[in-house]
Amino acid sequence: MQLEILNIAVGFADTQVLDDLTLALTPGEIGCLLGASGCGKTTALRAVAGFEPLRQGQIVVDDRQISRPGFTLPPQRRRVGMVFQDYALFPHLSAADNIAFGLRHLKGDARRARVREMLDLVGLGDLAHSYPHQLSGGQQQRVAVARALAPDPALILMDEPFSNLDVELRERLSLEVRAILKKAGTTALIVTHDQNEAFAIADRIGLMHQGRIEQWDTPYNLYHRPASRLVAKFIGQGVLIPGVVGDNHHIHIPMGCLPALSPLPPRTVVDVLLRPDDIVHDDASALRARVVAKAFRGASTLYTLELSCGSKVLSLAPSHRDHAIGASIGIRLNAEHVVAFPVPGAAQDQQAVPSPSVEMAVARLA
Repeated sequence: MQLEILNIAVGFADTQVLDDLTLALTPGEIGCLLGASGCGKTTALRAVAGFEPLRQGQIVVDDRQISRPGFTLPPQRRRVGMVFQDYALFPHLSAADNIAFGLRHLKGDARRARVREMLDLVGLGDLAHSYPHQLSGGQQQRVAVARALAPDPALILMDEPFSNLDVELRERLSLEVRAILKKAGTTALIVTHDQNEAFAIADRIGLMHQGRIEQWDTPYNLYHRPASRLVAKFIGQGVLIPGVVGDNHHIHIPMGCLPALSPLPPRTVVDVLLRPDDIVHDDASALRARVVAKAFRGASTLYTLELSCGSKVLSLAPSHRDHAIGASIGIRLNAEHVVAFPVPGAAQDQQAVPSPSVEMAVARLA
């Protein structure tokens, strides 16, 4: 493993910020810590960088222990590069000189060759002599990445690297930075609160909540196979619809019947995750829903629909199908990935169910 974070805890005075946090990255893999403000993701990055001591656990880079309780290897000895949120470029140095700053161990021609290599890697070969104020935000970011990569670190850390950029530029640069890191073969750990950035750049994402990782997984699995309700609600868009498991392990919800991915016991009361792409507009369908809100997104429109039972679902449709607020439209289920969470403490029989929506689902079992 290139990076192993094993059961670490970090705190300040009586406040525990990280609790039993564990993750691992293989060489060349890009990981991302994703979560809302205050979840502990930046503290985790600072612990890997050597800025925060551990209360428990250990951090290992290239099979070398760099942190444990009572021992913190100094940041400059960790072979860990850092790209800060504001890039932290030296304003009085050119792009080339910024990159060369961490290469003082190299002499003359070797240093200049490495700088040229890094400038070419990030596509800024013709801007070597430009100063930071002469560069765009995206160009400054690429200089910061090149400077971090120049000393050939074992690991790159990036703290909210796209937060100072506009929304359109963020996604494009996320893909560019991913391509740069992959071409360099560098392992990286990135922190962000934006799941679109995380999806664009990372091989593995850890969704953090209250100092713990709820799920460390691929972007695909986080979206389609969330391990908890919290992950399901945070990642993407969707709603939880009540239902009940039938004798054939299918799940009955007010809109119809869904195949279960796991063999939950019959009569288990569940909440089913439905994404906007699970609900398809179909004028020929007998199942109707009322449009209560819509958000135009150019090529598509996101509709909020109310079912006859009162539950609301989301549906994404091509924008040329323009339905008015209050209109009744036909819909059908097209769910390929069924995610269901048992309702804690809910009755597992037909005599006691928690809501009319579930009663409707139960009635389908008859």
